[in-house]
Amino acid sequence: MQIELLKGKLHRATLTGCEIDYPGSLSIDRDLLDLAGIFPFEKILVVNQTNGQRLVTYAIEAARGSREFCLNGAAARLGIPGDMVTVMAFALVDPAEAAGWEPKVVVLADQNRQVKVL
Repeated sequence: MQIELLKGKLHRATLTGCEIDYPGSLSIDRDLLDLAGIFPFEKILVVNQTNGQRLVTYAIEAARGSREFCLNGAAARLGIPGDMVTVMAFALVDPAEAAGWEPKVVVLADQNRQVKVL
């Protein structure tokens, strides 16, 4: 048996764009993906604290240092620039491994600047 645990989280990110004419996903600054241990094309859960919407999509790499968080395709209808979101990735682990499990949590502030990594 395996259980699903939080692996990486980008908390309190601000959406910087919404591009409807794009095949889908959420573009995220590659530096921030690396800090949270989230891979390009990895399945993610996006929670919009501003409007309550939740969506499952995948991460796309945006330029390093861009601080970009851009909803693309149909997902672009679930937020607007300025909305606050949390992005989460999960991993399947054995219960024995779960006992000492620690996710990578990156807390962001104004303009998606890293505040701290937990």
